[in-house]
Amino acid sequence: MKQSKKDFSKLYEKEVAKLNNRFRKLFVNKKPISLYEPSAYIIESGGKRLRPFSVLVSAFAVSGKFSGVYNAALAVELLHNFTLVHDDIMDNADKRRGKTTVHIKYNIPTAILTGDNLIAYAYKSLLKDCNNNCEKVIETFTQGIIEVCEGQSLDELYEELPEVKISDYKKMIKKKTASLLSMCCSIGARLGGGSENQIKALEKYGLNLGMAFQIQDDYLDLFGDEKKFGKVVGGDLLEGKKTYLLLRALEKAKGKNKNLLLNLLKRKGIDKKEIPSYKTMFEELNVTTDAQKEIKNYTSKALKSLDEIENEKAKDLLLWFANFLLKRNY
Repeated sequence: MKQSKKDFSKLYEKEVAKLNNRFRKLFVNKKPISLYEPSAYIIESGGKRLRPFSVLVSAFAVSGKFSGVYNAALAVELLHNFTLVHDDIMDNADKRRGKTTVHIKYNIPTAILTGDNLIAYAYKSLLKDCNNNCEKVIETFTQGIIEVCEGQSLDELYEELPEVKISDYKKMIKKKTASLLSMCCSIGARLGGGSENQIKALEKYGLNLGMAFQIQDDYLDLFGDEKKFGKVVGGDLLEGKKTYLLLRALEKAKGKNKNLLLNLLKRKGIDKKEIPSYKTMFEELNVTTDAQKEIKNYTSKALKSLDEIENEKAKDLLLWFANFLLKRNY
């Protein structure tokens, strides 16, 4: 019997609830409080748990079950939150998921140490699920961290460069965002006992889905619901970040619009009152349509990777998950 979207939504919510329960217990009664309170604060402050869920669903795709990879799922979310804590320091962000960021709520040294602690716990958690292929799993996980760091470094570099192409941007998000989702799928499939072909297929699924996810994130930063998105709408424009929308607008704009965009880069951002006019400009240039096409293109590539998956329920779940990310508004 074919599963409905409602069934998969309930399954997702059920598994996320299990993960959240584990996260709540992770740092309970740990000392010193000065380290474990901020560690608990960031890991329990929300999030859709998309990366740990991708570990679970990838294991399910090759084994038909979620058991045996819950600790690995915790590990990738701990890793993800490690990157968020440090990213927020570098970006001087004051909000994350609608809440005060760790370095603002506490202080920068505490935030740095919190990030370090999270990555240590990530390895500790991952090792609990490693079996005969532990070396390959650890190698994949570690390479994922390296890719994220390289991506973040490129992101920082691009902020200073006067000209960045969309191809440069895609290289950056591939490392900073897409490679992490690919790593999650790879680890889930490997720990689930998948064949090399299945593992590679799910890696491609995660990589392309990650590309779609980040472009969608850029879109939602300007056109999403601020209450649901957990960030200030137009935050990327305020900071002058070279997102897909901005770079595509630079390619298409002429005359006054071109000068406005170049001035934005020179000023390294705009005033909040200017956001509506830039939103209108992007819509008139059909940049929003271009972004949606890119999102759908990468999502289609992700779904084409699933031919190696024989479990029809798992394939349907992976399809639902891709559409869930594609149609999100936060």
